[in-house]
Amino acid sequence: MPNPWIPELLRLFWVLLAATLLGAVLRNFPLGWGLGLVAYLGFHTWQLRRLVNWLRSGKTRNIPEAGGIWGEVFHFLYQRQRKHQQRKRQLEDILERFNEATSALPDATVVIGRKDEILWFNEAAAGLLGLHSSQDKGQAIDNLLRHPDFITYLNQNGHGGEPLRMPSPVDDALTLSVHLINYGRDQRLLVARDISQQQRLEQMRRDFVANVSHELRTPLTVISGFLETLMDSGDECAARWQRSLDLMHQQAARMQHLVADLLMLSRLETDRSSPPRELVEVPALLAAIREDAQLLSGDKGHHVTLEADAGLRLHGAERELYSAFSNIVGNAVRYTPAGGEVQIRWWRDGSGAHFSVNDSGIGIPPEHIPRLTERFYRVDTGRSREVGGTGLGLAIVKHVLTRHNARLRIDSKPGRGSTFTIDFPPERIA
Repeated sequence: MPNPWIPELLRLFWVLLAATLLGAVLRNFPLGWGLGLVAYLGFHTWQLRRLVNWLRSGKTRNIPEAGGIWGEVFHFLYQRQRKHQQRKRQLEDILERFNEATSALPDATVVIGRKDEILWFNEAAAGLLGLHSSQDKGQAIDNLLRHPDFITYLNQNGHGGEPLRMPSPVDDALTLSVHLINYGRDQRLLVARDISQQQRLEQMRRDFVANVSHELRTPLTVISGFLETLMDSGDECAARWQRSLDLMHQQAARMQHLVADLLMLSRLETDRSSPPRELVEVPALLAAIREDAQLLSGDKGHHVTLEADAGLRLHGAERELYSAFSNIVGNAVRYTPAGGEVQIRWWRDGSGAHFSVNDSGIGIPPEHIPRLTERFYRVDTGRSREVGGTGLGLAIVKHVLTRHNARLRIDSKPGRGSTFTIDFPPERIA
């Protein structure tokens, strides 16, 4: 490609030559050079005006004809404009496809600006949230969705990523799962999904479990009572069947524990109210749990220790906290080999109160840890049946902690034992 500066330098040379000749004719070289400079600047001013007019016209194809450096400038800007238009068309196509895709989604999608104003929403938002494109764009979303839980959720920027359940403002029979996501510059994406069917199925499952558990409790109590009567009768028939009676009594007791756990879990799942703010003497509670753990250990010789802050108490539901603590300690005893150690700690620091159980047990593979709080989830099904337990303990723990604004942390490595830690916020400390 030829150098565009060569024609420009030649043009300057000819202008200087013409200006010199003109100065010789006029016998005034400064005047000749001045007129030459004016002519040269006038030429560039004319080219600059052509450039401005071309850019203002927006007619990319009608590129002005010019040589030298101005031809290079026109050509460069022409190429840049073409690339810009191509990029603009690509972005418009992407935006159009995005709008089509989001409009087809069954979930309501709303883009919210810095001041919580509505910037854009899809068609599903009209059906689930009652938004109307003609009048609601630009409105603050909390002026249109006025449910108290939603306003709190919006102000807290989504509770750290946890979805909110709320009734639809269009139909109270619909339950929405609302998720708030930060994206872009000072923008948020609100996604609302209809989970009414899922909630109905969950309610049916909870009702079924609760009803079956209630129905099983009475016959199991009767069976256990008759078995105890037979075992204590002392006659020859009972002595002959003693082993079988013992096994039946053990299994009946296990089923009673399962029913009790199912009933408690069902109550925790259905009770949406805050737990009572009883004054819970946690050190005394843990001392009783330690004694229970020693009894559970039996002849396995576990060394169960307790280190507790004697003055550290909580506000909460004593029965629920006892269940949560005892489930974690009981699991530690069950899954720690004979002669192992189980250390229970209860202390406070600047971030709140903490309960931890550390054991020298078999440990848990990392892929199982996220699912431990699921009901009936077992890492090793065969071993779990061997050591007893209902498979509901950590599910109960999860619900109790949720009701007490606490969280569970699990640190475990296979063969090195496990540490279960519960963190209570400062406002729970009595």
